[in-house]
Amino acid sequence: IYNSQKLWKTNIDLFKKLTQETRYDLIIGDETYDLFEAIHSNPSIKNAPFVMIFDFIGMDSTTNNPFEKFICYYFNRVWARDHYVSHMDLSLFIGEPEDVPNKPFGFLLPNRRAYAERRMNFVGYIIPFDPDMYKNTSELKQKLGYDQEPLVLCTVGGTSVGRELLELCCDSYSYLKQKNSNIQMAVVAGPRIDKDSLIVDPEIKVHGYVPNLFMHIAASDVVITQGGGTTTLEIAALRKPFLYFPIEGHFEQTVHVAGRLMRHGVGVKMKFSETTPMELAERVLNLIGTQPKCSLPLGGAEKAARLIANLVQK
Repeated sequence: IYNSQKLWKTNIDLFKKLTQETRYDLIIGDETYDLFEAIHSNPSIKNAPFVMIFDFIGMDSTTNNPFEKFICYYFNRVWARDHYVSHMDLSLFIGEPEDVPNKPFGFLLPNRRAYAERRMNFVGYIIPFDPDMYKNTSELKQKLGYDQEPLVLCTVGGTSVGRELLELCCDSYSYLKQKNSNIQMAVVAGPRIDKDSLIVDPEIKVHGYVPNLFMHIAASDVVITQGGGTTTLEIAALRKPFLYFPIEGHFEQTVHVAGRLMRHGVGVKMKFSETTPMELAERVLNLIGTQPKCSLPLGGAEKAARLIANLVQK
């Protein structure tokens, strides 16, 4: 947050400019904490109903750095105030109450889950597809140009931070082939990593940006990914076994997303700095042929739409 202040100011200035030029009927912010903070400080800049979307509550320090701990405590103290979300016309939480840690924001601060239950509308999870329509793995493999053999899919979402993880996946391929000569691997570099810059075995299929990544996930037998909330949720909804590597030091991935996945009993949490190519290969081989059993409340989009529609109609 401290390092993002200049970018926050730019975003806030743009928000003011746009809302002054055009009268909007509704404004929706998806984790727009810059606007959240600005409206809290100066409610007059909000000239239309504002919907704020959350998928975590509270910050957590992931190191022993005293400055980081202070920033987390300060932000949590502000967040925990009763009037902090009062300027939001509707607060939506993507998930369930159990996704909010049942612990205080900090020393002498209120309980996070109790706070969220009083102020948030929990809508369940949101994915852009119906998992039941993507159960035929064989058909999807054929449609997407894969062979019918076991497919390992490696993806890091839309960030360039995952380049080293993709390289680790590629390095594990030779060990996988030693154990299963028919195994195939596909790597999705995404929009921020140049796929041609990756040094890979010629047998590995490398994609750049994939618009419907969930189809490739549905076609796979095992997925390796980072700890992003959206991708891991889609993998879980499709009931695919997966290994996930939360970005080390990223509190949302290491604490909140990991906690949600463990609660639902899906995914194997890994640590990049402690994983070798051989160990990764062994973990993948152990997952081939397995299928997680979990039931996720996936009606979040419909529930959120109803709540937003009610707000607009007032």
